Amino acid sequence: MSTELEIIDAELVPDADVQPASAVPGPRYLVTQHTMLGPGELPPLADARPAWTDADFRLSVEDVAELAEPDLAENTVINRDSTVRAFQAWCAAQEPPRVAHPCTTATYTSYGLHLIRRGRAGEFKPDSIGQYMSRIWNWQPVDLRPDPSRFKGRLRAWKKEWAKAGGEVKRAAAVTVEYNLRIIAAIDESTNIGKRDALLAALAYSNLHRESELTDQLIGRIKVYDTGLYVTTATSKTDQAGKGSGRFIDDREDLQLVRRARAWLGVLGELGADGPHQPLFRALTTKGNLRKYPANRKRGVRMRPGSLDDRLQQLAERAGVPYIDGKKVTSHSWRAGANTDMIEAGVPLAERNKAGRWADGSHTADTVYDRRHGVGTRDPLTQVPLYGEPAHAADPPARAAAPADRHLRTTPGEADEAPTPERGIGAAGGTGNRDRWN
Repeated sequence: MSTELEIIDAELVPDADVQPASAVPGPRYLVTQHTMLGPGELPPLADARPAWTDADFRLSVEDVAELAEPDLAENTVINRDSTVRAFQAWCAAQEPPRVAHPCTTATYTSYGLHLIRRGRAGEFKPDSIGQYMSRIWNWQPVDLRPDPSRFKGRLRAWKKEWAKAGGEVKRAAAVTVEYNLRIIAAIDESTNIGKRDALLAALAYSNLHRESELTDQLIGRIKVYDTGLYVTTATSKTDQAGKGSGRFIDDREDLQLVRRARAWLGVLGELGADGPHQPLFRALTTKGNLRKYPANRKRGVRMRPGSLDDRLQQLAERAGVPYIDGKKVTSHSWRAGANTDMIEAGVPLAERNKAGRWADGSHTADTVYDRRHGVGTRDPLTQVPLYGEPAHAADPPARAAAPADRHLRTTPGEADEAPTPERGIGAAGGTGNRDRWN
């Protein structure tokens, strides 16, 4: 059997040069754990982009002007801008200069440590530095904000050192109802200014107002009834979204909110300033007329929070109580005083949070605004009866005849035995020689 072989001429090529039949790559799809596809539906392409044009990135002139308006309260903007200027000046003074906006985590941390060192020298308090650094952090672009964790750790450590060394956070005094009535009694309510000031002091206490809430309050948000006032607070520190908070405040014989509200609203009517969108509290001249402001004033005819704070301090000083329990009276004192009175009366925290517009679940009303008078001078242990007292309460003669040192008994009815140099008070309250008197 013979076999014939067919010889074919061919070219040998390296394996690396062998290509698949089709070298065109297929589409790439974007799939995540959140992708959900219907029958026959394909995922979105990985390189797909919205069909944006130049027009999609443009703002109108009106939009730019609107965005140029401040988003925050005037005093907040003032405080932020002054803090930012100080930070920018520090960055510019470094060798080499540092970039302030956006700043790196190293720059942010270094500036925070710089403020802590100044604080140790007595220039700042821990809470003040925390506020400064928070303003700088919020000023940074949202997607380029620095990591504040290392700075905050050092601030917490210094705050503990500061407290152990005798540092103390200064709190405003509490203008409780007794002090508020003393302040109101010193006001001459026969004048326009007096009518305004009397309602100001009464309402600041009754609705636990912050000073900015009082200056921004409008006439239309105050409804006066024979039995009380319904007060709506449009915005507050814990209500930046402007949802508003309203509550009915019962009239009281001591504060007389209804009478004083009607008296002041009557004055505003006579002055032609009683429209519903007009401020409730207005600055007056010494003659009781409306104070005039420039047409381009940012706040319009509203009082500044600082001016209202100054006025309340003046009222307290005229009444002879610029300080209470060693603490200075400020506009916050009325808010603290009302909360303190409610704590003494046993009002639950949830109700006080609602009345004072603190956030739900907040304990600030208990931890910061509880400023009862004389707390540092009265001993809570005096409320605990002497040991053995209840057992003898029904037998006054026996109590009267008992030795003066009856509180040293270890068991009711046990014979009294006063300690002597040889018989000291033992660790368990009985007598023994463990703790001798020398």
